[in-house]
Amino acid sequence: MSAGRRRSLAVALTVDALVGDGEAVAWHPVAVAGRALERGCAPLRRLSPARQLAGGAAVVAAVAGAAAAGAWAVERLAGRGPAGWVLVGVALKPAFSLRQLLEEGDRVAGALEAGDLPAARTRLSSLVSRPTAGLPAGLVASAAIESLAENLADSVVAPLLCFSLFGLPGAAVYRVVNTADAMIGYRDERVWLGKAAARADDALNLVPARLSVVALAAAAALLEGGGAGRRALRAAWREAGHTASPNAGWPMAAMAGALGRRLEKRGHYVLGAAHPEPDASDVRRARAIVRLAALLAGAALCVAPRGRRRRC
Repeated sequence: MSAGRRRSLAVALTVDALVGDGEAVAWHPVAVAGRALERGCAPLRRLSPARQLAGGAAVVAAVAGAAAAGAWAVERLAGRGPAGWVLVGVALKPAFSLRQLLEEGDRVAGALEAGDLPAARTRLSSLVSRPTAGLPAGLVASAAIESLAENLADSVVAPLLCFSLFGLPGAAVYRVVNTADAMIGYRDERVWLGKAAARADDALNLVPARLSVVALAAAAALLEGGGAGRRALRAAWREAGHTASPNAGWPMAAMAGALGRRLEKRGHYVLGAAHPEPDASDVRRARAIVRLAALLAGAALCVAPRGRRRRC
């Protein structure tokens, strides 16, 4: 990664730490991409499976291409120098979200600590797509921890890795594909419409999901002791395949091992079955591990210079 990208990455991480995502606004790049995807896919829903497959792929490719073109234009406009690094860093920020992820986890933990299970379920709905009504406290804590771990990979590590390899256009394409997968990549009536998005998202997250295991293990070792780091690595190796996703199981199993807690989605998977259920304190432990893991991953990308003077 060039020195300019390293500096832009540092700017983006700083903006996220200081400001986060702020209030949801209609012109946020992810919201704009989401509307474009929805408008493009809406007419396809009543077509045959083959046409849904082809049309869904075309819509995702078109929106991703437009996002890449816009990102390329920003990079050309920015040029070189401090002002350019800042502009690219600010433009990179919407492609990932760490502070908001940590804040949502904190809110779930706070509601559980207060004994307000309905509020905890409501807060959890901001983190997961599964139904949250009726979940007992242990499964609310479990879902929050799973989401923290999984989102480390696909909301932080993946877009930053894409940026380090392919610049702002790479991060933009990743965010569009990941957004499309979150919108239509389900095994229901949208299965054919979202199949291309789901497969592309699987491919793009193949490396980041596994790199996130290393970051989680390192963070767990620093915060919880060396044994936690080793447990994270062993659990990821043994249990990553327990989930339907080829990628999500890696960071989630690592987190189950690091915490020594059972993580479960009823009817789908159980990770760390021999361990006790998590509670609010475990959500906070997971939050701390994810925060440090994200910082370690960002630092690894930022401070690997090509020369002595090219440091972040």
